[in-house]
Order: sequence, then structure tokens, then C-alpha cells
Amino acid sequence: MWQTAHEHVLKLVAYEPGKPVEELAREMGLEPSDIIKLASNENPIGPSPKAVEAMRAALERAHFYPDGGAWALRGAIADKLELERSNVILGNGSNEIIEFIGHAFLRPGDEVVTAKHAFAVYSLMAQLFGAKTIEVEDPGYKHDLQAMLKAVTPRTRQLFVANPNNPTGTLVSQEEIDEFMAEVPDHVLVIFDEAYHEFLDEAPDVLKYVRAGRNVVVMRTFSKIQGLANLRIGYGLAPAKVAEVLQKTRQPFNANGIAQAGAMAGLADEEHMRKTRELTHEGREYLEGIFREMNLEYVPSHANFVLVKVGNGDTVFQSLLQRGVIVRAMRSYKLPEWIRVSVGTMDQNRRFVDELRALNLAATAAR
Repeated sequence: MWQTAHEHVLKLVAYEPGKPVEELAREMGLEPSDIIKLASNENPIGPSPKAVEAMRAALERAHFYPDGGAWALRGAIADKLELERSNVILGNGSNEIIEFIGHAFLRPGDEVVTAKHAFAVYSLMAQLFGAKTIEVEDPGYKHDLQAMLKAVTPRTRQLFVANPNNPTGTLVSQEEIDEFMAEVPDHVLVIFDEAYHEFLDEAPDVLKYVRAGRNVVVMRTFSKIQGLANLRIGYGLAPAKVAEVLQKTRQPFNANGIAQAGAMAGLADEEHMRKTRELTHEGREYLEGIFREMNLEYVPSHANFVLVKVGNGDTVFQSLLQRGVIVRAMRSYKLPEWIRVSVGTMDQNRRFVDELRALNLAATAAR
């Protein structure tokens, strides 16, 4: 039976997530409490206490199906962003929104335009639907929107702009976005991935294009600043006609009730988001300062992680694993000399730096 599967699916290379703490503990014989994970851009202080309380209360109704239309949460998101409920669609993580878009708009032979060093799932989803990914060079590891426009052909159906970008942390400005949107052809759907939007002090406004009815989808998530990655809940924002089409591709009850309750409470907890943002800014500045001190090239980041050049990324990744520190090797992103490190608590950041310095000293001593 497997021989009858679509050829483009058989060739698909599955997404490789950050290594779980439990897996490393088993492999290395370490205590989970001795391991720090700075690999998946998670919130190091955890979810909002208000979200935890709401989820515990929701457990009492675990025997009921959730609200399949997520009336309350979609309404709360819409109210906060000055949109309508009809503009909001929920996903099992924002990744599922990408899948909805593929189901709705991609056919075999279509083209999807991305930056060269952009989130891997964009090209994976394109391949899943038999589409071709066109990767555009990104000088300075930043989206070149004008070059991406030049890559558009009559077969182009989707164009992804991650802002800030993962894994580079770079940001395109409002001016660049506005100039780009003024030239995007009508047959192209632009997807703005804003998973790290809440970490910005001054964020570009792309929701105005939703309100104007343009061919755009804006993706955001509760996994990052909200600290709800385990729940897998994200959302898309689109003009009502586009959102209506995406709703047709959604599985019933794709956003579970406990996740909806946690997201609803977390959305309203501005204090928790403020604390996370401040911790992130402090930790990011610390890490970037250390990298400068160590003469390591890095990409200045606008998100909750930093991309840093360490020589052989795979070797450093494995060496850090042996010391109980999980980061992310970047070979799969065509950056074999780099690692990406998430911003943790200050204690976790210092632990990472100590272990990285020890590797550097060991390498120097071996020469």
C-alpha cells in the first residue's frame, strides 16, 4: 500500500523539533532537573497563573466536547485586535493554519515563495501539497521583500513573511512592508507569520491589510510569550471571506477546551506578558554581549532567541547536550556553523554561557 502514496509525500523529510528534556535525560543518564532546554523558544517562566487556574477549572468539563466554533476565544481575540470574530480562525498551533491555507489554495505544481533562512514548515507544507518552494536569498539573514516580489510568477500562490523571522530573529520595517504590499499581485496570498510579535516594543502593523480586505493571513500563537506551547493553540487573522474558506478545511474540535480556557485567560494577563518581555530583553542583551566579548558572530535579534556562529554547529550542539544544555543545531536551516539559543531565565542563560566558555577553552587547549 505504501507504494501508492503520493511521490511528493514519500520524499517529505519530517520536521525535527527541539530535543525534549526527558529524552536527553534517558540518553545521558542525567536528572531532568539538571538539564536546561534553550532550543524551542519557549517561555522560561511558564504560563500565566491565571491561565493555569482557568485550565484546572476546565478539567472539570473534560467529558464534554469543546466549543467547536470557539465563540468566546475568537471573540476575545477579535476585541483585543479591533477585528470581527469572523476574521479569526483557531489552529492546533499556528502551524495548522499553514496547513489550512495549503488545503484551501495549493495544487500540485503551484509555487510558494519564502526567504532562504525561514521557518522550515513553510517548505514542508508546500511539499505536502505537491507545490514547489522558491527560496529567495536574504542578505544579512533578513527578508528581502523586493527580491521576493521578483520571484513571483503566474504559478505563485503563497508568499511567506516571518516577522520577526525564525531562526534569524531579523525584522522587516513598516516601510518595507508597505512598499511590498503596494506591488503584490492579486493572485498571491501573503502570509505574515507573527509568532514573536508580542516581543516587539514597536511592531509593524499588518492587521490594516486584514481590515482592508487584502489577500493576507496573519498568524500568531499562544506558544511563545503566553507560555502555552504544550497546548498547541494558535490563530490566523484574515479577511472574512478568506477566513470562511479556511474554516471549511478545519477538523471539528481542532482547538481543545482546556487550551481555549488557558488561552482566553492568558490573553487577558498583560502583567505576565510584560514580565516575559522584560526577562527576554534582559536575557537577549546579556547573550549578545557575551557573544561580542567572545568574538562570536551573531545576528542581532528582535525575538526570544539569538542565532550565533560557533564553528561546527553540530559538534557544539552535541557537546552541550553532554553537559545537560539543549540548544538548536542549524544544519537543517542551511546554517551548519550556527546554533540558535533561546533566551531563558538569567540563571539558565549564565549556565549556557559557562558551558559554552568551557567548550571554547577546551577547544583552545586542544590546539
